Amino acid sequence: MDIDVLGALAVRENGISITPTAPKPRQVLALLALHADQVVPVSALIEELWGTMPPRSARTTLQTYVLQLRALIATALEGNDGERTAKDVLVTLPGGYMLNSGGGTSDVREFDRLAGMGYRAIDAGDHPVAAQRLREALALWSGPAFADVQGGVQLDMETRRLEEIRLCALDQRIEADLKLGRHRELLAELTVLVSRYRTHENLHGQFMLALHRSGRRGEALDVYQRLRATLVRDLGLEPSTTLRRLQRSILMAGPEGGVGGKQAPAAATAAAVGVRADRLVRA
Repeated sequence: MDIDVLGALAVRENGISITPTAPKPRQVLALLALHADQVVPVSALIEELWGTMPPRSARTTLQTYVLQLRALIATALEGNDGERTAKDVLVTLPGGYMLNSGGGTSDVREFDRLAGMGYRAIDAGDHPVAAQRLREALALWSGPAFADVQGGVQLDMETRRLEEIRLCALDQRIEADLKLGRHRELLAELTVLVSRYRTHENLHGQFMLALHRSGRRGEALDVYQRLRATLVRDLGLEPSTTLRRLQRSILMAGPEGGVGGKQAPAAATAAAVGVRADRLVRA
């Protein structure tokens, strides 16, 4: 089984799509696919489909959706010499259901594997490998997770979680690229990112650093002022200590400091860019 959720939902068994078009069965498959090879409780599936006010027929209706999914799986399995049946693929277990991937692929698992390699490379100081592995992990995303699924409580929560881990990988990939002196190459990407994530301090700090190292000190300081105005207006917060330290480093470096990829002499400005998860708020 091949499972893709980092974008549009696509689940294939024996190379054939088993993704339903009807919204409710699609939700069921999405949640099962995300947690492939793990039991998803009936209670979680019911909450996903109907929230906190399920109908009396919720369990029976859920069973109907499971049967519809098994019908799609059975069609995909035709001609496989009976090695796997639909019930082997979508398994009923005490308290829930499990989608048995049969050792197939999952873009979420591959993302976790590649991102993990990237993080370990960062810890080891191997920034070229870190940037490459994190870039490969991020390339698995073709859009927001479950982009074409009308999600309920469970999927909405999972979508937010996946977006957080994507942003973490993106942040660390940019950090590795900055370590490699790729500040000018990052400017266009960071311009888009700070516009999309208007209160994300780490991305703004990285943008400031990339601008400063590219000889655009005034623009770097302008980025700080715009972020500060947004934080104060929208959240009632001042920028973090690390971001203020970065601003001071740029101010003290002078107009020519940090150009060409060198660190500002006043401080290791890259280290001044710190993750502030509590302020990672979408515009």
